[in-house]
Amino acid sequence: MEMYQAGTIRRAGDDSGIYEVEAMRRDAETVIQKTIEDVLPMKAVREVLEEIALTKPVYVIAIGKATWGMADEAARLLGSRIVEGIVVTKYGHSKGNIEGFQIMETAHPFPDDNSMLAAGKVLELADRVTENEEVLLLLSGGGSALVEMPAAGLTLPEVTRVTEILLKCGANIVEINTVRKHLSAIKGGKLAKHLQPATGYAIILSDVVGNHPEMIASGMTYPDATDAPEVMEVIEKYHLDVGDKVIRVLEKSEETLVSNITNIVKGNVEELCSSAAEHVRELGYKPYIFSTNADCEAKSLGQWFARTAKAIREDNPWKLELPCAVIVGGETVVKVTGNGLGGRNQEIALQAAEGIQGMEKTVLFSLASDGTDGPTDAAGGIVDGYTVKALEDKGMNIREYLEDNDAYCALQEVNGLIMTGPTGTNVNDVTVLLIK
Repeated sequence: MEMYQAGTIRRAGDDSGIYEVEAMRRDAETVIQKTIEDVLPMKAVREVLEEIALTKPVYVIAIGKATWGMADEAARLLGSRIVEGIVVTKYGHSKGNIEGFQIMETAHPFPDDNSMLAAGKVLELADRVTENEEVLLLLSGGGSALVEMPAAGLTLPEVTRVTEILLKCGANIVEINTVRKHLSAIKGGKLAKHLQPATGYAIILSDVVGNHPEMIASGMTYPDATDAPEVMEVIEKYHLDVGDKVIRVLEKSEETLVSNITNIVKGNVEELCSSAAEHVRELGYKPYIFSTNADCEAKSLGQWFARTAKAIREDNPWKLELPCAVIVGGETVVKVTGNGLGGRNQEIALQAAEGIQGMEKTVLFSLASDGTDGPTDAAGGIVDGYTVKALEDKGMNIREYLEDNDAYCALQEVNGLIMTGPTGTNVNDVTVLLIK
């Protein structure tokens, strides 16, 4: 993976402080690379296929940002037993052809015409699987946008508009997918319904805090127990103007009860944080995992990390052993009020930078494990105690960029973007604070 180049931005402070923080940034790069390698999804596919018994000819349906690698591994392990397969992933996330598979790339985080085309192909394949065959589903985060077939009475632009409203209002992924499932003819167990009477397994890579299979990729193969009152509760909580036509559809929301697919969740944010802890330890930092289920606003988490760094420097109430690494995993939300460019991890990093300014031997990075943080080409952000000064030297006010949700442009100017490209996995986010 191609990352930022440490040491290219000159910072304020004495030379020893500069050299120390640059060395810590190189440590951060090492941790990022090794951690992502540890959570690539091929291992999950291997482990599950060793445990389950597929005794009939197999159809494979793979949907999500991480599923090209999952499908490639399944093809390698199952070989000629696969009758046919399809992979639907994000633009730029396919790594080439897989024998016997149709590969399709579509849009994320908002569905496009190709998302509908892909959904049609998936449902057509699902309808062809018989009780004399089995299905292996490979699902990961991003599937909610990558395949979309609007519910009866709705158009794709209407569904996309609701998705955009949900993503900008500050709702968490569970709330977002609770609504999206009922705007779709493929989500919320409906794909499993199309597969009946065939049976099979779904190997699911989790990008949802709590690892709830009914919410990952909007639970296409899991029974959906949510109904109209629960869906409308989300709409009312955030005072969302989704339009009368959408409301009429949502008010008809019903449960979808299916039991033909066995759902197995592998790969999750807990593994991501454990891997990060292992690799900081290798570099001499004492790791402390504070949480693996952060779901607050990104700015709030950035502020928390800044307060934590200050507390460790002053009285160290947790008695942490230095050098240390404070680790938090999960998936925060961004309440968009400005017009800038960024993602939740970039916002965490930039917000933390404001609070750690002037601190020596302090580095923080926040990373989206899939390599794409929000609607940007960055995986996240990395900052240190000199970041604010570096911005000021360029005539940039960090507060203005935070208020405009423009973390990408601010970090880009001070060598603060983490650029990995698509990683091939998707198991939430991790934020790591390094202190010496």
